[in-house]
Amino acid sequence: MAVSSDPKSVKVHLTTGEGLDIEWKDGHKSHFSFVFLRDACPCALCDDERGKSGRKIGQPAKSAPGTLPMFKESAKALKAEGVGKYAIRFDWNDGHNLGIYSWKFLREVCPCVECKTTPVTIES
Repeated sequence: MAVSSDPKSVKVHLTTGEGLDIEWKDGHKSHFSFVFLRDACPCALCDDERGKSGRKIGQPAKSAPGTLPMFKESAKALKAEGVGKYAIRFDWNDGHNLGIYSWKFLREVCPCVECKTTPVTIES
């Protein structure tokens, strides 16, 4: 199934912390929680760390032995800004801000049930 990687509308819910909602030009709607987005950061640093630990995009890092995960602050975007017409970048509450999330990348990692079960081809 060929899908569009061009957004029709993008809503970032910074105040409520709900995440990012995208309606794509082909009518598909995606919702990304900030926690998922932070764990899916496409920057080289995060990609390398995921590769070394065997984590998949969007999968949380395992807590170190002896740590209490309930005291870890949940990922939240403090700021979001467009990068040209092709991407969005976030400033995260943990100080990280290197990831540039292209529309193509976001469409490829859409966490909805439909996208997880049906292979998609991104239109250029």
